[in-house]
Amino acid sequence: MIPPGIPDFFTRRRFVEPGPAVIAGRAWSGDGSVARVEVGVDGAWTDARLDPPAGEFAWRRWSLASDAEQGEHELTCRATDASRAMQPLEPPRNYQGMGNNLVRRVDVTVC
Repeated sequence: MIPPGIPDFFTRRRFVEPGPAVIAGRAWSGDGSVARVEVGVDGAWTDARLDPPAGEFAWRRWSLASDAEQGEHELTCRATDASRAMQPLEPPRNYQGMGNNLVRRVDVTVC
């Protein structure tokens, strides 16, 4: 995910002005083509717009136009591939932490 706004170096929190904003990124799956990307704003999921696929195993660009409202928010995104495998919200536990593809969270302040 490429979150909107200016990042704070130490906290990684983003600072955004109120109004129209675009949340965009790219998604990939090793098991097939990306079929869906959802963007979460404060836990409410919305389908993003997917660009046409470049190939079955290619990265796929997605975007979502939104309206940034004042306050503190949490942005997330998750992809689902053609086999219906979806990014997990929590990391799977394993000895070395391998295969960590969980949904990332980005804190945003709209001021």
